[in-house]
Amino acid sequence: MPSKPKKDKKKLEIRKRRIFSEEFKRQKVELLINKQISIVQLSQIYSVSKMSIYRWLYKYSPHYNKGTTQVVQMESEANKNKELLKRIADLERIVGQKQMRIDFLDQMIQLASEELKVDIKKNFDTQPLNGSESEAHSKTSK
Repeated sequence: MPSKPKKDKKKLEIRKRRIFSEEFKRQKVELLINKQISIVQLSQIYSVSKMSIYRWLYKYSPHYNKGTTQVVQMESEANKNKELLKRIADLERIVGQKQMRIDFLDQMIQLASEELKVDIKKNFDTQPLNGSESEAHSKTSK
């Protein structure tokens, strides 16, 4: 009877526990912040889990804090936002100028009314006639 081939017993690899110094972690976080290396690259080079690297970021970076949301947008979006804010400021300025013009004209009407002793505003505020009233008025005048 043929003998069964022996199974190669794989050695159980015991994962070595490594401890990185704080200075090492701070240096790597600095590289991440300056975009000299990515989290994936750092994870592959030093065989460290991405979760551990994120923990380092949260702990040693002033920019990344747990519980805060970081908004990432493209430069084109940032430029678009700046342009829109500038446009809003221009429109607000124009509205302010128009309001000043309206106030000035109201004041002029009031002064002219006092000088001429005629209520100019009242004469300009009369309601226009609708079509049926103007036809009735024109028929009676014929």
